[in-house]
Amino acid sequence: MKYNLIIADDHKMFIDGLISILSDAPEFSVSLTAKNGAQVEKYLSINGADNLDLLITDLTMPEMDGIELNKIVKENYPSLKTLVVSMHIDGTMIDKLIRNNVDGYVPKNAEKEELLTAIRTIIKGEKYFSTEIKKAYTDAMFENKKAEEIHLTDREKEVLKLIAEENTTQEIADKLFLSKHTIESYRKNLISKLNVKNLAGLTKHALKMGLLEN
Repeated sequence: MKYNLIIADDHKMFIDGLISILSDAPEFSVSLTAKNGAQVEKYLSINGADNLDLLITDLTMPEMDGIELNKIVKENYPSLKTLVVSMHIDGTMIDKLIRNNVDGYVPKNAEKEELLTAIRTIIKGEKYFSTEIKKAYTDAMFENKKAEEIHLTDREKEVLKLIAEENTTQEIADKLFLSKHTIESYRKNLISKLNVKNLAGLTKHALKMGLLEN
């Protein structure tokens, strides 16, 4: 039985390395190599995915990254399995991929054997995540849970947003019609409530809570 694979990565060396690893596994054949997600999407829109078994993709690529590509594949070609192979081990990225039904995730420095195991496991219909990927995911989920447990009032969120937007204490006081002293105490409370050391920490939290998106 032959299994057809697509590889998407903007580094030719990685693609060549992967093809050479796969040459030891005669059951796999590479139908397409692409530099980015857009090329894969174009190929699939013309040829469909009926004759394909697995897409191996990097995360950071020009034009369309692996997160977006995985989402498109899972929405339009659900029978095509997806394996992410990336240097980036970021819990929130992993969470996004898992929410969009990715079938596996292996770091780029994985041993050849692990890579083949991942491919075979996924083609059999199971999921495969490397140990360090699972750990990064669990850590991120734990962090998020902690963040959710911190409850900020609307006013605190408002002050946090203005701090993160680099307004001075006086500017915030003027905008909210409060005294400078009140803003100072809000700032101290936010620092202790969010368990951060400085303004950079507050800004990071504001971003995480989505306060700076609009």
